Amino acid sequence: MKWVLIAVLALFPTFVSASQTNQTVIAADYTDYTVKSGDTLWDLSRKNGITLTSLTEANHIDLNNYILLPGDLLHIPTKITITVGENPIAEAKHQIEAEAAAKAKAAQQQAQAQAAAAAKAKAQAQAQAQQQAAQQQQAATTTVNKGTFKLSFYDPAVLGSDMGYGGVAANLSVFPKGTQLKITLSDGTVWHRVVNDTGTFAAGNPNQLDVAMPNSAIPSAGILYATVEVVG
Repeated sequence: MKWVLIAVLALFPTFVSASQTNQTVIAADYTDYTVKSGDTLWDLSRKNGITLTSLTEANHIDLNNYILLPGDLLHIPTKITITVGENPIAEAKHQIEAEAAAKAKAAQQQAQAQAAAAAKAKAQAQAQAQQQAAQQQQAATTTVNKGTFKLSFYDPAVLGSDMGYGGVAANLSVFPKGTQLKITLSDGTVWHRVVNDTGTFAAGNPNQLDVAMPNSAIPSAGILYATVEVVG
């Protein structure tokens, strides 16, 4: 369309002078076109190198109240209407670029939504698989209830021990070292511990366990009672 503008400006040099501010309209010729199935006003304007506005104005079309039907007769402008200070070609280019950007953004948003949905589905599948595995493991694990035991507490670090806080001291004739215990408190709290030592109190009382725990976490009551089960 560049050569068209050059030719128009050559024919009407006074129309685009810097001092003129009113709209300048170049009389437009028209060609008639019969609408075919699949045509759109936007496609027809692009095919004929004109703006959508030029096409709708030439045919007195209100886009809000118009349906394009096969067989309709349209007037296709063959010259460009130029308004001082405006560039219809640049406007059309801008419209095309805006449409392309909108399509690209929509495609990106759709891809992101699909990726998020896939990630969510994967996470749900993993969580379900983990839950099933845990249930199967729980079903396969047997416990033997050993009754109610008295619980006392000690901090191995205070005693200079590096045994950590995963164990309990017990009467080894009742629970040999390495025995895995499930300790259930009266409020439903469950601790899993391994017998790794014997202590002064536990050694003399077969129904007592000394639970390793940091001083800051030891219950204020000092002594508790719990149901103890052997896991295995």
